[in-house]
Amino acid sequence: MAGTKNHDYHILPPDIVPLMATIGAFTFTSGMVLFMHDMAAGKYITLAGLALLLFSMYQWFSKIVAESKAGDHTPVVQLHQRYGMILFIASEVMFFVGWFWAFFDFALFPSELSEAVDGVWPPAAIEAVLDPFDLPLLNTLILLCSGTTVTWAHHSLIHGDRDGLKKGLWLTILLGLLFTSIQAYEYSAAPFPFGENTYGSAFYMATGFHGFHVIVGTIMLIVCLKRAYNGDFTPRQHFGFEAAAWYWHFVDVVWLFLFVAVYVWGGWGAPIH
Repeated sequence: MAGTKNHDYHILPPDIVPLMATIGAFTFTSGMVLFMHDMAAGKYITLAGLALLLFSMYQWFSKIVAESKAGDHTPVVQLHQRYGMILFIASEVMFFVGWFWAFFDFALFPSELSEAVDGVWPPAAIEAVLDPFDLPLLNTLILLCSGTTVTWAHHSLIHGDRDGLKKGLWLTILLGLLFTSIQAYEYSAAPFPFGENTYGSAFYMATGFHGFHVIVGTIMLIVCLKRAYNGDFTPRQHFGFEAAAWYWHFVDVVWLFLFVAVYVWGGWGAPIH
C-alpha cells in the first residue's frame, strides 16, 4: 500500500521550529555583542532573542515528547539520537576549548599584551581576584553533589524506582538553582569589572557561558521531572532523561576545568579579595 511505513526510521514532517531556533540564537548572540559594546538596544535585542529561544525549546520538547508517546522512537531512532547527542556535546567541548585557549594564551604570554596588561598576569590593574577556596569551591562541591543526585535518579529509573527518580531530579534541580544563585552573587561582588582588560573579559566569558549552560541543563531537568510525574519514562525507554543527564555531567566536568584553570591557576600570585 502506498505510504505504508516499512522501516524503523522516523521521517519528520516539515516544521518551522528549527528556523525559529536559528533566528532566536542569531538574535540572542547579536544582542549580546551589542550589549557588551554598551549599546542601548543590545539589552532589548538579547531579551527578544532569549524569549524566541525559550519558545523554540518549548515547542521542540513538546514535539519530541509527543513523538516518544506515539512510538516513533524505535531502537534505531534512539541509537541515532545518542549519536546526535554525543556530537552535540563534542561541539560544546570545542566551544569551551576556545575560551580556555584564549585564557591560557593571555596568561602564558602577557608580554605580547603589554599595553593592555602591563606585561603581567593577572594584569596590574587587577587589585584583587576572587578567592578560589571561598564561593568557587562551594560551587564546585554543589555541582559535584548534583552529579551524584542525577546519577541516583538515573539508577532509580533503570531499576523501576520512580520515587527515587523524582527525588534525585528534585535535588539536582535545586542544586543547579543554588549554583546559579551563588554565581550571580559572586559576579555582583567581584572586585574587577567586565571588559576593562583581558583578564576580566576571559573570566566572565568563560564562567558566564558555563553558567548559561547550567541554566539550560536545569531547564532540561525540569522538563524531565514533569515527564517523570506524567509517567513518560520506562526502564527501557528514557532517552530524554539520559540525554539531559549526559549534558549535566558535561557541565560538571567543564566546571572542574574552569575551577582549576581560571580560579586557582589563573589567579595564582595575585592578591586575594
